[in-house]
Amino acid sequence: MTERVNNFPPLPRFTPAFIKPCFYQNVEEEIPPQHHQLIRRVYNLWILYSVTLCVNVVSCIAWWAGGGSGVNFGLSLLWLILFSPCSYACWFRPLYKAFRADSSFNFMSFFFVFFLQCVLAVIQAVGISGWGACGWIVTVSYFGHNVGSGIVMLISTLLFTVVAVLMGLVLIRVHRLYRAGGGSLQRAQDEWSSGAWKSAPVRDAGFNAISVSGPSLPQYPAAVPSYPESGPW
Repeated sequence: MTERVNNFPPLPRFTPAFIKPCFYQNVEEEIPPQHHQLIRRVYNLWILYSVTLCVNVVSCIAWWAGGGSGVNFGLSLLWLILFSPCSYACWFRPLYKAFRADSSFNFMSFFFVFFLQCVLAVIQAVGISGWGACGWIVTVSYFGHNVGSGIVMLISTLLFTVVAVLMGLVLIRVHRLYRAGGGSLQRAQDEWSSGAWKSAPVRDAGFNAISVSGPSLPQYPAAVPSYPESGPW
């Protein structure tokens, strides 16, 4: 097997040589075909959330320009810098690795972090003043103060609402697939105890030992997930 070179995030050619991609991502190669669509949709959801955070920065600038507090702009910038990369690493990657290697531990990591992400998205959509997010409460109340700023703020409000709804649907969909495939907390605990969650070579060593006297290995790097095919959602 050829060595896999990290390819995500894609970097422009003028990037210095010491700055390199952090992850290897190839849905066609690593994810079972029946889950390609689901993984791509979750990836697009991460992109949508990152775009929403960018739009929120602009909305907070309009909020500030219309007489609001500059603290909201500072927090919105912090959320963009913090949550854009962390959301990819903390809930998209665990889900990617969960379907790639049939890993209950990664599924549990995804459920835990993504549930917190859903709660945060709901709070951002609600729009509590002083949180650095243009949601419904602050946007509706600001229309009476500055209509122009309120219109700009409404864009991020709608985006946060769409993101929160889609995240809820994804959480329900993935949980149903996981439970239908026989996943459980005990399986995740067993992976933690055996250390099989740490790296692909650990899992591959176990499957190579089985393949000596049993059936041949599947074409994927670890066991092919036994979860049912993901239909439209």
